[in-house]
Amino acid sequence: MKTRSRHGAAVLRIAAAIAVVSATALAAEVPAVRREFRAAWIATVANIDWPSRPGLPAETQRVELIRLLDRAVATGLNAVILQIRPCADALYPSALEPWSPYLTGTMGSPPEPAYDPLAFAIDEAHARGLELHVWFNPYRVQHTQPIGPAAPTHASVTMPAVVRRYGGFLWFDPGEPAAADRFMEVVLDVVRRYDVDGVHIDDYFYPYPVTADGREVPFPDDESHARAVAAGGPADRSAWRRDNVDRLVERMWREVKEAKPHVLVGISPFGIWRPGHPPGIKGLDQVAALNADPKRWLHEGWLDYLAPQLYWRIDAPEQGFDRLLGWWAGENVRRRALWPGVSASRVRRDPAAPVTRTVWEAEEILRQVASIRAQTGVEGTIHFSMKALADDVDGVATKLAAGPYAEPALVPAIRPPHGPLAAAPAVARDAGGVTFAPADATAPWLWVVRTRSGTTWRTVVVPGHFRYHGIDGAFDEVAVAAITRDGREGAVGRLPAGVP
Repeated sequence: MKTRSRHGAAVLRIAAAIAVVSATALAAEVPAVRREFRAAWIATVANIDWPSRPGLPAETQRVELIRLLDRAVATGLNAVILQIRPCADALYPSALEPWSPYLTGTMGSPPEPAYDPLAFAIDEAHARGLELHVWFNPYRVQHTQPIGPAAPTHASVTMPAVVRRYGGFLWFDPGEPAAADRFMEVVLDVVRRYDVDGVHIDDYFYPYPVTADGREVPFPDDESHARAVAAGGPADRSAWRRDNVDRLVERMWREVKEAKPHVLVGISPFGIWRPGHPPGIKGLDQVAALNADPKRWLHEGWLDYLAPQLYWRIDAPEQGFDRLLGWWAGENVRRRALWPGVSASRVRRDPAAPVTRTVWEAEEILRQVASIRAQTGVEGTIHFSMKALADDVDGVATKLAAGPYAEPALVPAIRPPHGPLAAAPAVARDAGGVTFAPADATAPWLWVVRTRSGTTWRTVVVPGHFRYHGIDGAFDEVAVAAITRDGREGAVGRLPAGVP
């Protein structure tokens, strides 16, 4: 099948995902489209995914990002999660924080020639029918290996009273109200200025513990805790720390929803809540070590989606993937979206390399996707990270595209409905395919185009600015429907084969 759009040759090259839906479907029935969140993280810290190195020319940065987005589409994904605040810096023009050195090579220096990477990423993702979620690190201020000196506007310079050194990193002290205020300023600035689909934070809350001489080094928050106790706060430091994180999570949820209700709020915590949950699970106790309690956030409903990082093999004896997945699903009492993270970055780059606990064959990722699909209440997967898919290590992207992602999928419709459903589009035959146009001349978010030959339906999902879909061979019927930005499918416009 062929597709053309007004956005030119770059979009034309994208291969639409095609699926044979049901060989026994009745001709009068239009099959439903699969609902499944399929995403990948695009990490910018330490230039993990993008850009490939600091200080590249702006055009090279754009070319690299387009390559990642095109691979996302070709793999069958419907969203990407782009890290835009790795270390109290910004991969977009900000009056609050300096330009990231991972982008430009020098903290505080804009890209050359000047452009807005976040606006570019949003436009290019949306042109391909991909959601774009923005990923913030709320507490990390500086990496262990910083690129050059801090800019005069960096928090380490302007807010030293709330910044702590721990384990070679600089961190905001989560017990300092000014740190939480700065984080929310940054998040809401982006939400209000940009057309993002979601905001996202990962597993970095209080830092992972550091040891020295065999003993754990305490995080240096004596002063902030003492002030909190003097003001009537909890004397128990662990309870106080958890409360600091809980209040930040609840505040992010509440204030993002107040600003733009359709913007999703997602969190990807460490994959184990506490050892022994479920029985037999061993590993880091994130409630005690990171002062993060994602089970509570699920129970309170302070998020739209949770993506626990299940970065272990299915057969791992003490961190079994399926057991952890089932436990998280059982704790999802408010029925928020549960879209686990899987570690494509652990797939072996050399197909001849032996499989180990942390080096996997690509088929392990396919098995994990299958397990996620088999778990009731789970409708999605997020891959860490995009580089593994872009490089197609051990054929993982090719195998996903040919296997579980061969059938296109829409993001589950978890946003609050807004506005009426789309009316049936006008559908007409065109040389080699069909054209379609919205009933009210307003471009939808996406189109679902279904083609029937006999009793077999084929389905493609294409961006809303498309107006034509090429069809190879004869067909008996075409059915087209618009998808609104909140994910709802409108009325179907149908074209029988005999209609000129």
